[in-house]
Amino acid sequence: MNIEGWAEIVLTIGLAVGLGWPLGIYMARVWQGERTWLDPVLGPVERAYNALVGLKPDKGQGWLAYTLSLLAFSAASFLFLYAILRLQGHLPLNPQGFAGMAPDLAFNTAISFVTNTNWQFYSGESAASHFSQMAGFTVQNFASAAAAIAVAAAMARAFAANRGETLGNFWTDLFRISFYILLPLSVAIGLCLAALGVPQVLLAHVDAHTIEGAKQSIALGPVASQEAIKMLGTNGGGFFNANSAHPFENPNPLSNLIEMVSMNVLAFACVVAFGRVTGLRREARALVVVMTLMVTAAAGAIYWAETQPTPALMAAHVHAIPNMEGKEVRFGAAATAVFAAMTTGASCGAINGWHESFTPVGGGVAMFMIQLAEMLPGGVGSGLYGMIVMALVAVFVAGLMVGRTPEYLGKKIEAREMKLAMLAVLILTASILLFAAAAAVLPVALKTVSASGPHGLSEILYAYTSATGNNGSAFGGLGSNSYWNVTMAIAMWLGRFGYVVPVLAIAGGLVVKPKLEPTAGTLPTHGTLFVSLLIGVILILGGLQYFPAQALGPIVEHFQMLAVTKS
Repeated sequence: MNIEGWAEIVLTIGLAVGLGWPLGIYMARVWQGERTWLDPVLGPVERAYNALVGLKPDKGQGWLAYTLSLLAFSAASFLFLYAILRLQGHLPLNPQGFAGMAPDLAFNTAISFVTNTNWQFYSGESAASHFSQMAGFTVQNFASAAAAIAVAAAMARAFAANRGETLGNFWTDLFRISFYILLPLSVAIGLCLAALGVPQVLLAHVDAHTIEGAKQSIALGPVASQEAIKMLGTNGGGFFNANSAHPFENPNPLSNLIEMVSMNVLAFACVVAFGRVTGLRREARALVVVMTLMVTAAAGAIYWAETQPTPALMAAHVHAIPNMEGKEVRFGAAATAVFAAMTTGASCGAINGWHESFTPVGGGVAMFMIQLAEMLPGGVGSGLYGMIVMALVAVFVAGLMVGRTPEYLGKKIEAREMKLAMLAVLILTASILLFAAAAAVLPVALKTVSASGPHGLSEILYAYTSATGNNGSAFGGLGSNSYWNVTMAIAMWLGRFGYVVPVLAIAGGLVVKPKLEPTAGTLPTHGTLFVSLLIGVILILGGLQYFPAQALGPIVEHFQMLAVTKS
């Protein structure tokens, strides 16, 4: 550890928060259908789209209609992507000549990209054609991210309304978020990455001759465009198997900084936009503070763990250097640590290091960040509504302590909202722990787990944590078969829609309630007290749910590692 490393962590997170502020102000205008500086260009496109599909932007939808629209769109997206993957051998832009994916792998991959998870049980450069990458994966990177942000916008309208009726129109939100936010930002970031050396070509590969005279085939493709929305939309699915550790996805320290900031900036911007739409900017700042403190603490913990001398080398009296196993040597331990914290704190899943090769503490912290419902800072949209769910739990706990009906942001929180909030939380927990428990004892699952003992359990637990948390990063060492493809696809589906449906139901209940003025008995939700309470609820709830499983995996492995120095 050194001051330069800590400064790098603070700078990276600070840039994400700082840039999220003006972007959030712009996003609020998009959510509210107000005029933006892109209207002269995109306004005619939007009007043509509305006329073509017969959409009336001002016609709102209740929470059930909004939810059904989201589910219908996601189902159609799944079928579209599944068909592309199964038929890619017969589709154009396939210079590599790849055959279609197997049914179970295509099922897993299609659900993965539609749920914004982007888990990959395949190697992108050797299994997916250019057409699948562009028309399949990249399109879903936009669509799944836009759908999540749309849910966040609906939640903001629910808190802003005073006895309202609708949450907005899903189809209008989907178009405006895609074209006014994600597309222009992706073009700008894609151009920056291409200028820094990320390929953007339709060639399958180029041949290089090594100094020994051997011939090497180097895979290429339209990488920069997919890389931009991969990070911006917290998708994480890499064009190459090595993801952002590959020099064609992440060629230098500047591209590494751009990618880290990109995968967190929209999550912070969503919270700022939420504050603007609801008119409660101080309360939104409190949520930003919680997110910032948590991701900074995680980055610091991983950085500390990954710069300690390896006990085995110390016991062997070998010169003990910091643990560089699994780190990206081009960027160093600090950049790898903050990348790991920011990608697991968001629902991104991109990696520039190998999480399985982290120390037990470093890997355990990364896993715990995903288990905290992807809200710190969370994915685009999902981070905001995940944080709102935890805020509802926090004010409910505070209400129990003082004997008052809880309120949050001017809305009375009653039994219906709390039941739905706990349902959302329990769905995630049940999916992670029950699937992991089954995989830990079933031979069909265990035969593809490379490690035994605590580390093998960590591989299993991380896999279902990543799938249910819609993260997509892999602990590594886990092979695929039909069992893993199917069960992880179900976990991804539950993690996305098993959470979103209760959240939209909460929004539907809040939108019709009157907006209350704060009284002397109202708990302030913008100060240090509430920030501390919210962090405490998140950590206690996460600890109660996942500490026993973590104790059997990363924690016991940490003590096994320390035992080497005593032998």
